[in-house]
Amino acid sequence: MNERKQKRFSGKTVKRLMKYIVVHNKGIFAVSVLCILLATLTDVGGSIFIQVIVDDYIAPLLASVNPIFTGLAKVLSFMAGMYLIGVLCTLAYSRLMVFVSQRCLKNIRDDMFNHMQTLPIRYFDTHSHGDIMSHYTNDTDTLRQFISQALPQVFASVITVIASFCIMLYYSWLLSLVVVAVTAVILIVTAKISGGSTRFFIRQQTSLAGVNGYIEEMFNGQKVIKVFNHEESSQKGFDEKNDELFRDSRTANRYANVLMPILNQIGNIQYVLLAFIGGVMAINDFGGITAGVVVAFLMLSKSFSMPFQQIAQQVSMLSMAFAGADRIFKLIDEESETDDGYVQLVNAKIAEDGTITESAERTGKWAWKHPHKADGTVTYTELKGDIRMVDADFGYTPEKIVLHNVTLYAEPGQKIAFVGATGAGKTTITNLINRFYDIADGKIRYDGININKIKKADLRRSLGIVLQDTFLFTGTVMDNIRYGKPDATDEECIAAAKLANADAFIRRLPDGYNTMLTGAGAGLSQGQRQLLAIARAAVANPPAMILDEATSSIGTRTEKLVQSGMDQLMNGRTTFVIAHRLSTIQNADVIMVLDHGRIIERGNHESLIEKHGTYYQLYTGAFELE
Repeated sequence: MNERKQKRFSGKTVKRLMKYIVVHNKGIFAVSVLCILLATLTDVGGSIFIQVIVDDYIAPLLASVNPIFTGLAKVLSFMAGMYLIGVLCTLAYSRLMVFVSQRCLKNIRDDMFNHMQTLPIRYFDTHSHGDIMSHYTNDTDTLRQFISQALPQVFASVITVIASFCIMLYYSWLLSLVVVAVTAVILIVTAKISGGSTRFFIRQQTSLAGVNGYIEEMFNGQKVIKVFNHEESSQKGFDEKNDELFRDSRTANRYANVLMPILNQIGNIQYVLLAFIGGVMAINDFGGITAGVVVAFLMLSKSFSMPFQQIAQQVSMLSMAFAGADRIFKLIDEESETDDGYVQLVNAKIAEDGTITESAERTGKWAWKHPHKADGTVTYTELKGDIRMVDADFGYTPEKIVLHNVTLYAEPGQKIAFVGATGAGKTTITNLINRFYDIADGKIRYDGININKIKKADLRRSLGIVLQDTFLFTGTVMDNIRYGKPDATDEECIAAAKLANADAFIRRLPDGYNTMLTGAGAGLSQGQRQLLAIARAAVANPPAMILDEATSSIGTRTEKLVQSGMDQLMNGRTTFVIAHRLSTIQNADVIMVLDHGRIIERGNHESLIEKHGTYYQLYTGAFELE
């Protein structure tokens, strides 16, 4: 984010935030506003009573030989009752605004999380996870303070200013001019100082997100840091980011902290001027000014000026809140993953003559439901797993193409293996098949259908995937296996675990399949976590599979146990395998050797060995995959 963009948050941000506050809390917010109005008016109205008490009661009583305090007592009682109403209203709106703020934050977090589910993989590849988390923590917390504290204060201040000014004009337009002149100075000083404060509070939020992202990265990489003795360099990197946060926070708060003392002194000067001018006017009986009016006017001037000081005091909170809201809305405004597909994956019944009909029940057979807009007809194509990529080019950025003219054919039931050094393009190809990214040029067809026409959810449902980096969610072992198929029965989950040869170690866990996993399965070995991921894919029973170095983190002994299960999992399915150990892909129907985004060799194990090319050299150890 450049310096110019950090200087101001947009008016659109303020409007959107107010929409969250008002629209979702109409009744409660309206009651809160009414309570704020009553509390503020009772506070300002006390100045009128002061004038009445001084001129109509205290002055006559001082001149009376036998003073009677009945009238004064009644006025004071009425005044006390009015202030009591103000106290009750203040208590009411304070409690209601807490409710409004929490509901508002809930709705914002809901919208953020719901929208985050629609974002493409590219977004998460290009944004720090710590920075994204900062939206849910730091940014939303600034909104809580704004809604529950700053917003009522600002609204009350506006009402106070209007009511006080109207009463001051009624008493004396001349003294009102003095107040307006001093207030103009206050506004100029506030605008000058708060402008710098706002800019640096916005920068502070960005710096804070950077620190959070760095801490999250260092936390996840603690073992690597210690193995390579990078503690000092990690500390140095943190110090740099923390120093940047310190500088931005120091500057922002320096602006904010210096503002109030300056405004207080200006307010004191105004108080002295009014006392002097008002006293002279009262002594000389000029303009109908009395002692009571002077006393009331001094109170009103404080009521009039104090809101500007209070708003200035809230500048830091307002700046942080709007900066946080701006970051939140930028996340919500991120472009969702587009899906123009209309071909759906459905359960199918296939008659002996090959006729395909859609079934409402699970049949174990799948078909592509293809509506034709031209004539309104619907055709069905059996899902066989015929996947073809023709002359595909792709780059994560348009300037840098990483796949060049890639062509491959995966016939139904075939096992296709990719071999090559890191960065050769193996994982990229599988990301294109399930449309995590879209190709720049060429075609990808699934059973003869351009995958751009297939709904992404249905396309991905047909492609089970086991990644090298396994992720397990907080929950039981059974829950983690069932993640692949939410409606799977316990028996289906257990059968999938047996297929992946995970059943034996699961039953040795303290509570078996009901053992709770936390911290991404921190209590399990990497091999055990990978076995659960394979079981999760098995229970989904997808028509096609992508295994992205699925056995790379499994030891040799464990690999032998799981290989038979993997073979059963792949049996009858089109499978793409990214190979870590060449020994695991010798039975592949087709092996493709990639180098710098190009397929340089293809064939089965025997034919590639006979060629004595790159694959042969990799297999015999003459070359290393890296």
